Amino acid sequence: MEKLSGLSHLFMTIFLHNFATFMVVPAITDVTMAALCPGRDECSLAIYISGFQQAIIGLGSFVLMPLVGNLSDKYGRKALLTLPITLAIIPLAILAYSRTRSFFYAYYVFKILTAMFCEGSVHCLALAYVADNVPEGRRASAFGILSGIGSCAFVCGTLLTRFLSTASTFQVATAMAMLSAVYMRVFLPDSLLNDNLSTPIISKENFNGIVNQDEESSKKMQAFKTMPSIEDMLALLKCSMTFSQAAIISFFSNLADVGLHASLLYYLKARFHFNKNQFADLMVITGVAGTVSQLLLMPVLAPSLGEERLLSIGLFFNCAHILFYSIAWSFWVPYAVAVFSLFYVFSQPCIRSIVSKQVGSCEQGKAQGFISGMGSFAQVASPLVFSPLTALFLSERAPFYFPGFSIMCVGFASMIAFVQSLMISAIPPISSQRAGNGN
Repeated sequence: MEKLSGLSHLFMTIFLHNFATFMVVPAITDVTMAALCPGRDECSLAIYISGFQQAIIGLGSFVLMPLVGNLSDKYGRKALLTLPITLAIIPLAILAYSRTRSFFYAYYVFKILTAMFCEGSVHCLALAYVADNVPEGRRASAFGILSGIGSCAFVCGTLLTRFLSTASTFQVATAMAMLSAVYMRVFLPDSLLNDNLSTPIISKENFNGIVNQDEESSKKMQAFKTMPSIEDMLALLKCSMTFSQAAIISFFSNLADVGLHASLLYYLKARFHFNKNQFADLMVITGVAGTVSQLLLMPVLAPSLGEERLLSIGLFFNCAHILFYSIAWSFWVPYAVAVFSLFYVFSQPCIRSIVSKQVGSCEQGKAQGFISGMGSFAQVASPLVFSPLTALFLSERAPFYFPGFSIMCVGFASMIAFVQSLMISAIPPISSQRAGNGN
């Protein structure tokens, strides 16, 4: 009962945090354009500066995500969750106060500095928290519910944005972010790790043989071991072929997702003159379909179809919906394509569930942090590739008329992830193999 209570408080914390984060997504494109290129629907500077921001955030996250996951295995999920949830308040508060050019640049700098630690780490730690408290056989459904909570927050946040002014949007988002931090500190119990549930993949026998000299030096070396090494990362990749394949899929899937998010809003603004309200409508459709799918469909389909097959289904529809965006011929096409989120939302929970079954309970943070790091590495590469393409093909200097060309290229990256997912075969979890070997 205590574990179920902990999950309910975790879900509420994630809901409040995501509500605040997603509220500002429909408005940030208009804020950026108004600060950098007032009165225009196409602005290469805005595309480049957003792409640069994403690349720097991704680089920082790539370095920090494995460390965050590793630290949470040692010091607990709640302690590590506190920092990103609190830091996320700062950039929201800046734009809540003012959205002039000088304040936008202040937001831009603080967003980079805070998001390097915050972006991805909240989700990564929440996944590790769930894995601590849910048996392997039910993790795919639990991860789907967690993603469904995020989608529900996405729907509620973007729907509220639809009826608020831009100033009020950032003010409400700041208040919700503060409420999330307070709620987590007051109600969320820490997740208790049990090192005896399974044997770690990364052997510490050599390390333990050295640290019998004295207690003081032992503590120092244990603290140093918290830093993930190249050997630790290679050990995770070598632990099973399934883990390596999941890492590749995660990279290309995130490469496509980041590329789409970085390009789509600017594409729709230039192509069909979308603004905050149309962006919010589009995101509400996506969020409602995703929420219904993750909370109702995925708990039913995951046990019957298996995570591997459900992953392929999700990636197929992800690829299809991106390609349809790229050739949108009328303003209603993006709204119709948004319904595809009913299926493509399967992919991320399935990847996380597959990964969680390949490591022991005391390495969930490390494994989820590594997969988040792969996503962050994709976040570095994606803007460097797709932002220049988007700026070029939305400008008058395009070599040929195809405004959605960069988005079609994003679709090809998603196609690579889909093809790789077809090669994953269902194998027994690592912990189950160990248990079988021990008998």
